[in-house]
Amino acid sequence: MHPLVKLAKEAIEKFILDGVIIDPPDELLKDYKTVRKGVFVTLHKGKELRGCIGTYLPTKRNILEEIIYNAISAATQDPRFPPVSSEELKYITYSVDVLEPPEPVKDISELDPKKFGVIVSKGFMRGLLLPDIEGVDTVEEQLRIAKLKAGIAPYDNDIDIHKFKVTRYY
Repeated sequence: MHPLVKLAKEAIEKFILDGVIIDPPDELLKDYKTVRKGVFVTLHKGKELRGCIGTYLPTKRNILEEIIYNAISAATQDPRFPPVSSEELKYITYSVDVLEPPEPVKDISELDPKKFGVIVSKGFMRGLLLPDIEGVDTVEEQLRIAKLKAGIAPYDNDIDIHKFKVTRYY
């Protein structure tokens, strides 16, 4: 298990079992203390999504804090699901996506749903979809889902689009 995924797992387990928010471990701080990036933590139970929360830009002092807080949020605050229970922990699998800074898209030909995530926005409405999601095989489908998440009408093409790459750890 990659150290960043192990950190997400430990953060969730310690929070759910003991109500404690862990500190970043010293052995990871030496490599990641100054690294600031957006991070998404995704939880699955079997093949089903069980939680996914993240930030596309950094909000914490470093990536380790970003992972800890987003992991706990994915397990307890995803509005689509009830909080993960202690009984479920043994069935949960984890992934951590580390995001590169978003880049503006001038034409949808620049997009590839397997390679890039997307952020669509219009005014204060914003929706994000990570890359390489099972069942999302076309740019049109990726944009449709991102618009839906943002509350933007599917036929509304007067939107701003940004793309980003991720490094996904399991």
